[in-house]
Amino acid sequence: MSLDAELRAVFDLRHAHIPAADLTVMERAAEELARSGLAGHALAVGASAPWFELPTATGGSVALDDLLAEGPVVLTFYRGAWCPFCNIALRALQQRHEEIAARGARLVAVSPQIPDESLSLTEKHGLAFDVLSDLGSDVARQFGLAFDLTEELAEVYESLGFDLQRVNGGHPRTLPLPATYVIDRAGVVRWSFVDTDYVRRAEPDDVLAALDGLEA
Repeated sequence: MSLDAELRAVFDLRHAHIPAADLTVMERAAEELARSGLAGHALAVGASAPWFELPTATGGSVALDDLLAEGPVVLTFYRGAWCPFCNIALRALQQRHEEIAARGARLVAVSPQIPDESLSLTEKHGLAFDVLSDLGSDVARQFGLAFDLTEELAEVYESLGFDLQRVNGGHPRTLPLPATYVIDRAGVVRWSFVDTDYVRRAEPDDVLAALDGLEA
């Protein structure tokens, strides 16, 4: 099963767990975000990736320059461990992690969550790659991915038990669009996937093909 098919299957089951009124709010916010055109303004192929250094889940830090000194980078942005679609997408990348590493690339994931939340996520899913904390979504903003939840959607998330105030370190309404970048050793974006639809994520096969393209 493709990642997209797995994600769609979960999406289709939402009505069994989420009240209809909340689903209406979520759908309205999704439509507004799509109309905003934000995805079209995100960092694109051919651009230089912004420099960053972010804390890891285990108390260290990772800088983009250091990663690129070792090889190309696969950089994926996700909303948080509270998002079931993010969890599925990260597990899918973990399943292909050895193939990514075999191509000389480093995989790193970035979310606006505090390091403790990233650590819990890493341990729960047995992730072998670094999970970085971008508090306030400053790095996501440099990539053109950061946006603010509508007030009514933020209230829905809170009612569903998503404590974004806590897990995002006091920045409860700012999230990144789901995005994945392949960055070559010169720091240039060579492939990207960005979408306002949080159900859609980069297929691991496409990431591997993009890495193969670097070698070619």
